[in-house]
Amino acid sequence: QEQLVVSGGGLAQPGGSLRLSCAASGFTFSEYVMSWARQAPGKGLEWVSGIYGDGKGAYYSDSVKGRFTISRDNAKNMLYLQMNSLKPEDTALYYCARGNIAGIDEYDYVGQGTQVTVSS
Repeated sequence: QEQLVVSGGGLAQPGGSLRLSCAASGFTFSEYVMSWARQAPGKGLEWVSGIYGDGKGAYYSDSVKGRFTISRDNAKNMLYLQMNSLKPEDTALYYCARGNIAGIDEYDYVGQGTQVTVSS
């Protein structure tokens, strides 16, 4: 049974950092593109970043480029999102997902979300 479990959300101050982790199970993790998406209150799901199965290429939305870094550890079946220089507009429910390397495809599977709130 496929499962994506996210941890690491919480409250951060503007300019601060948070690191999200996603534990994958039930499928061969290294064979899949993985991505992060977010949904702010009252808005639709927004693609944030995607990474290839071998971890050798990644894409970012313009809104997070230069501030967020996606990475993965295929030996541990883990996906990460390091978020630096956080802004209030980064406040959203963050999801770990399978598929959608550059934000133009459909997600193959979306896991649970974790809340990230950026506020002073």
